[in-house]
Amino acid sequence: MSATSLITSLPVPDRAARLRDALLAADFTADGLLELLGAPAYAALARSETVPALRATHGDGVLDTLVRLFLLQRPVPNERARAALPLEEALADGWVTETGGEVRAAVDVRPYGGPEGEDWFIVSDLGCAVGGAGGASGHGEGVVLGVGGASTTLAGITVRTPVASALDLGTGSGIQALHAAQHATRVTATDLNPRALDFTRLTLALSGAPEADLRVGSLFEPVESETYDLIVSNPPFVISPGARLTYRDGGMGGDDLCRSLVEQAGDRLNEGGYAQFLANWQHVEGEDWQERLRSWVPRGCDAWIVQREVQDVTQYAELWLRDAGDHRADPREYAERYGAWLDEFEARRTKAVGFGWITLRKSAAAADEPSIVTEEWPHPVEQPLGEAVRAHFARQDYLRTHDDAALLADHFVLAPEVVQEQVGLPGAEDPEHVLLRQNRGMRRATKVDAVAAGFAGVCDGTLPAGRILDAIAQLMGEDPVLLRDRTPQAIRLLVQEGFLEPASSADHRTD
Repeated sequence: MSATSLITSLPVPDRAARLRDALLAADFTADGLLELLGAPAYAALARSETVPALRATHGDGVLDTLVRLFLLQRPVPNERARAALPLEEALADGWVTETGGEVRAAVDVRPYGGPEGEDWFIVSDLGCAVGGAGGASGHGEGVVLGVGGASTTLAGITVRTPVASALDLGTGSGIQALHAAQHATRVTATDLNPRALDFTRLTLALSGAPEADLRVGSLFEPVESETYDLIVSNPPFVISPGARLTYRDGGMGGDDLCRSLVEQAGDRLNEGGYAQFLANWQHVEGEDWQERLRSWVPRGCDAWIVQREVQDVTQYAELWLRDAGDHRADPREYAERYGAWLDEFEARRTKAVGFGWITLRKSAAAADEPSIVTEEWPHPVEQPLGEAVRAHFARQDYLRTHDDAALLADHFVLAPEVVQEQVGLPGAEDPEHVLLRQNRGMRRATKVDAVAAGFAGVCDGTLPAGRILDAIAQLMGEDPVLLRDRTPQAIRLLVQEGFLEPASSADHRTD
């Protein structure tokens, strides 16, 4: 699809409720698709592969019709469309078009399951809903993509506590605004691309969600001087030699767009509010990437920065050249574009590019003693992680206000689904080392000594930490004073990484 092939007149959302009712009646939902297509064909759709779904929808049922019409974007006979849809309304409102007795979709309408089992629909440009390296191949300026892996990642890590106000910056097809509408009284969605706001309106209407305040503009310009309890953004973070595609390239050099977004977010947050972003960042020769990103964090904010993946500059260039369909261009043109990417990276001394999550939390305590945690975690995690993100910052607050004496006086419990593993040679009398491993959330593992393992194993909230250490010292024949002196740092690390919880926090979690 080229820029000129994008439809200029988008559907009218006023009667979206009638269309929604028809889609639900046909079981055109995430669960309904899984049952109709089967797991392999359903998974193939997420990889941009449509052949298995085509083979599975040869029937004449209404669900087969809707899958072929909206997901596979194949024409269907008029009579089949009429059986599946309020066709006259759908034609009049612009959801579908009719030519020569056949009906075609005007936009992509894709079922999407909400976190509480809601049946939602994401509306986007034709051919742009499926993720994967080639998901947007060849699409032009102004295109609006549907749901991809980045969208669902951000939705999963977002803190979902009830708030008065939320901002979805760079809304695209509106998935983040849709999620926010479930727990925010007021939702504002912005985008530099006016078409994106139209698609967000369609997504919200077809999903039965409240309307959002939609504004055109770049970054925080449309909401100047306003503040929010939650800010989320899946921005155009690709680091490229030029802003060819609005949905992808931010028009700033290097990682300046992501840096500007993070630096400016602090002034747009209310006290206790969260700002959560996906981002790409440069690994610059001679600089530590963690220190670079720590310098982005605005004053008055705590931060948790997680690097999920690193690609060298050739891998990164190839990924986004494929995404734009440049690998199918003339070989000389492809080589020129590839060279331009490498020239850009060389000029900026960029040796690799990192991808990950950045979460800020506005805190009065952060003005004097900010908690800024930067880490590399490429391992599998368990989504959704919103509660784990909230708990991370709660633990930082706890540790910031408890010195070693207070730590030893407090009571702790072992976090749910933490197991102990002993690692060593088969038949050895003693293990080489002991691991504590989480089976939920970030799924961390940490090596501990015998004292820390024994301490964690008996933490049930009954005894204060100091009393437990005294008992361990007696069992191990150690000086209890020395043990109390050297152990708080290990306890602090286990609390910071979520293996141990203050008993008061655990009580609150289970209420």
